[in-house]
Amino acid sequence: MTKKDYAFRIEVDLAYRETVERVKEELQVEGFGVLTEVDVEKVMEKKLGVRFRPYTIIGACNPPLSSRAFNANLEAGLVLPCNVIIYEQEGHSVVVIADPVTMISTLGDPRLNEVATEARDRLQRVIEQIEKVPTNSS
Repeated sequence: MTKKDYAFRIEVDLAYRETVERVKEELQVEGFGVLTEVDVEKVMEKKLGVRFRPYTIIGACNPPLSSRAFNANLEAGLVLPCNVIIYEQEGHSVVVIADPVTMISTLGDPRLNEVATEARDRLQRVIEQIEKVPTNSS
């Protein structure tokens, strides 16, 4: 796993579609539901008539954490849900999860720090579990 200032990133030797499904499964284990799922490849084809690599954006929400964040600051919705991207690159699947601590810090509200840290811990476990998945030959 690579930690950037704004996200956690891994590359795995899993098929793209399998990686998308694994990410959704691991999000669920950590209490996150999928609020949005955008197939960017299909959108680019439909809206622009251009080919694009397999690329999915997932908006993940953990209702108890979101409720706490909204009760502390209604503008937390500007940085929620937590964003996850999965894309195909050179025969690998790449998973990048935005760091909630970084995202929420843009609001400058210390009341959100505990929620952001808990969300970060959960999302970091998601990416760690994806990293552990045995590779396949597809």
